[in-house]
Amino acid sequence: MKYYIIAGERSGDLHAAKLMQELRQQDPQAEFRCWGGDMMQAAGGELVRHYRELAFMGFIEAARNIFKISRFLRECKADILAYNPDVVILVDYAGFNLRIAKFVKEQGLKVFYYISPKIWAWNQGRVHKIKKIVDRMFVIMPFEEAFYGRFDYKVDYIGNPIADMVREHQPTVHFREKNNLPDKPLIAVLPGSRKQEIESILYIMLSVLPAFPQYQFVVAAVSNLNPDYYRNFKRENLSVVTDQTYDLLANAQAALVTSGTATLETALFNVPQVVCYTTSAISYWIGRAVIKVPYISLVNLIADKAVVKELIQGELTGRNIITELKKITEDEAVIQQQKNDYQELRHLLGEAKSANKAAQLMVQYLKLDARH
Repeated sequence: MKYYIIAGERSGDLHAAKLMQELRQQDPQAEFRCWGGDMMQAAGGELVRHYRELAFMGFIEAARNIFKISRFLRECKADILAYNPDVVILVDYAGFNLRIAKFVKEQGLKVFYYISPKIWAWNQGRVHKIKKIVDRMFVIMPFEEAFYGRFDYKVDYIGNPIADMVREHQPTVHFREKNNLPDKPLIAVLPGSRKQEIESILYIMLSVLPAFPQYQFVVAAVSNLNPDYYRNFKRENLSVVTDQTYDLLANAQAALVTSGTATLETALFNVPQVVCYTTSAISYWIGRAVIKVPYISLVNLIADKAVVKELIQGELTGRNIITELKKITEDEAVIQQQKNDYQELRHLLGEAKSANKAAQLMVQYLKLDARH
């Protein structure tokens, strides 16, 4: 069968690539054409556009690039029609993908959504639209099945691919030696993968280094940004490792983490963390007006309680980071409580092999639909 897959950011590229590998196991004749990244290309996808061209973060950034986004949408629609796939699989990235879903459905093609857009966080009314334009939704958060159920929309909870990846990770031997890290306890700094995000948050995170001379802070860099870029942040007691986030977390005593998937990864590695997030004043104001959930980190959202401290916008100051980081490096009661809550989190996520389960279901649904 022919699959057209669209992922608009780094994490989507990773999850889509895993899914493609599993789809090929279920369907050896599978052909893939995609908008995504290096990992999807390595998994055998014919890449049309790289997600680097699509990474617009926040309301303001998206508004500034509205003409570019419109051009990409037109190009994507034309390419889908020319390819004529058996199914279009959309991976998160709601702003772009929901527009594509509407178009694809109008053309009479199948639409699968892998990793639900976070409509439970804001604009919950979009469920009614999704019911009309998405044939099958595959969700990775345990609470999403019940959320969609409230709107009489049956979705498939397939487990969480992050939990699978953390379980499968084999730590690199001699990680410290390989990266010339000193013999000090490590604090992981996970600032995200987009320049806009990094520049608004990383300087604040690193302002606390003088208060923790006994630790080595290590920034988790990503290879889709130029290595020279990270030299702008050079400090005493600071190292940078590239594309080694899991090895870093496996060796870290604590972490400062930008909100997003990384908060969940950090929790699954059992590393106490402080969540840090800030954006432009206008984007924050709009976000506050529309967001319907009490937390921004996946850890707290899944647990449905404040497992980790979130320092957001005005609360994200050097002084507050120092206070909270001292708690998770020095206060045994706080450390143990976080780790106990992490254990509950793992239980909530379950142990399904999510990409494998999703691929099995997708092929099963496609074959079933082909018979009718």
